[in-house]
This record gives sequence, structure tokens and C-alpha cells, in this order.
Amino acid sequence: MLRVCVILALTLMGLASAAEAKTQKAILAGGCFWCVEANFEGLRGVKDVVSGYTGTSMANPTYQDHGGDYEAVLVTFDDAQVSYDEIIAKFLRSTDVVDPSGQFCDRGPSYRSAIFYLTPDQKASALAQIKIGEDLIAKSFVTPVLPATKFWPAEAYHQDYYKGTDIILTRQGPKSKASAYVFYRDACGRDARIRHLWGSAATFLH
Repeated sequence: MLRVCVILALTLMGLASAAEAKTQKAILAGGCFWCVEANFEGLRGVKDVVSGYTGTSMANPTYQDHGGDYEAVLVTFDDAQVSYDEIIAKFLRSTDVVDPSGQFCDRGPSYRSAIFYLTPDQKASALAQIKIGEDLIAKSFVTPVLPATKFWPAEAYHQDYYKGTDIILTRQGPKSKASAYVFYRDACGRDARIRHLWGSAATFLH
């Protein structure tokens, strides 16, 4: 009986290790983190997406004060279902890769696009995908590939904003967070710009 238990325990440990080996993380900045989070949460193989801040030297940054550095998302995914290459390709095709000053209607350092690599393989992959994208649209990208720094999760009210049911006051009157998100995304021109820049290669269009 003891031998059976030991074998079972080792088997379960092996299965857990295999599952962990399939899990990767990607850190991406593509303007408003609500939009990037909403994009990736619906992608097959993605297990979790967290909105937050990175590229800052501040400890415990907040939405009101994060040093002007990147709004970003931390994507956890199963690389047996979706590869890092696919994650990066879809990210690039859903951002304005030729805008150095922000994304869509959001301007300033916080809203610049960037890819933060966690391993040398991720760096190589990101650079290769950028080259493919540049060839595809015949434009030079300004999206940098940077070494990852500490990722700080944003405040709870920013997480899953696009699904929120809380009522908030907007320029169009009281709306649920979900409705306000749709209004913001449309008014900001995100999808219209992506269609114009990427054409039929655009991803995550709403």
C-alpha cells in the first residue's frame, strides 16, 4: 500500500510539474490597460490577465501616481494552447505600433506601447514578430522590446473593468462600467485606427 501511495504521489507531482512547465507569462503595454486586458482575456489558452504598472522605479505605484511609466498587463497563458509568438503577433496587430507618444486618444508616457521580455527567448521572439509586422505593413515600428521590471497590479477597480456592473457617471450620464468601457473604446478610436493601420491583419476588433 505504501508503495502504491508513493507512486501515486510521484505521478501527481510529475503532472503538476508538467502543467507548470506549460505556463508562461507575458508583460505588454498597449495604451489603456482596460482594453489590452479585455482583448487577451478572450483568447484561447490565456489563463489570467492582470492590469497594472511597470517600468517604474516607484514602490507601490497608484493610478494617480505611478511616475508616468507604462500601464501594462501581465498575461498568464498555457503555451500548449497558445504560443508566445502568437501572443506577441496578436498584441502588435491590436496596437498603434508607429505612435511614439501614446495610443489612440490616450497621450503621454503612461500610454506608450512596449513589450517587456522575461527571458532571452522571449526577447528573440518579440524582435522576430516585430520584423514580420514591419514587413507586413511596410512601416518601421516604434514599439520597444525592453527587459521586464517589477510588475505592480493596479487597484481592484481597474481589474475586469470592461465587465463591471457598477454604475458610474460619464459624459453621457450614468452607465455601468461595461457600457462606459464600450463608449470609451469607441470614442477613443482604438478599433478604427487598428483597422486603418493593419487592414485585414488587425486583431481583437470590437
